[in-house]
Amino acid sequence: MRIAVFASGRGSNFAAIIAAAKRGIFRANLSLLVCDQPKAGVIAKAKRAGVKVVLVRREDFSGKKDFEAQIVKNIQEYKIDLIVMAGFMRMLSHEFVRRYRFKIINIHPSLLPSFKGAHAIKDAFDYGVKVTGVTVHFVDEEMDHGPIILQQAVSISKSDTPASLEARIHKIEHKLYPLGIKLFVEGKLKIRGRKVSIQ
Repeated sequence: MRIAVFASGRGSNFAAIIAAAKRGIFRANLSLLVCDQPKAGVIAKAKRAGVKVVLVRREDFSGKKDFEAQIVKNIQEYKIDLIVMAGFMRMLSHEFVRRYRFKIINIHPSLLPSFKGAHAIKDAFDYGVKVTGVTVHFVDEEMDHGPIILQQAVSISKSDTPASLEARIHKIEHKLYPLGIKLFVEGKLKIRGRKVSIQ
């Protein structure tokens, strides 16, 4: 099985996925990194790991359709079976999602459907909830939506700050995401409607 990771930033989840693959947590080939930011830290991590990097800058294309067409071309060239979103800061079009339905997964730092969006950790902290967490889910046409694969709760204590909460959530992400990938790779995820069962 061949995996493409889509990322735009530092690449902490990418690094965790690479490490998990090396430890044999799942058996798949991390074939491709798709990145839209030429200065993103994840690019250096991919090169050190020997993963092919495809830089696709949105500003190099006349529109989103052409931008995604170039990504699709690379996905086809490398015969990708699973797309792993790891901080890719662009919404995929409905057409792209439909093309790869149930072949795109994402990780989000909250217990979805609560606290969607790019500032989920801060939003949960500011709201004053006692528990937040991490969600691994299939991507659908809506933002931070789609059938849930795995979730893990994270308690928020009185001594927490946004920074300390973020650090603890990232630790959970780095463990939970490889497990979600493992379930997909091993064919253990069954989808019925909006529900995912683990076989």
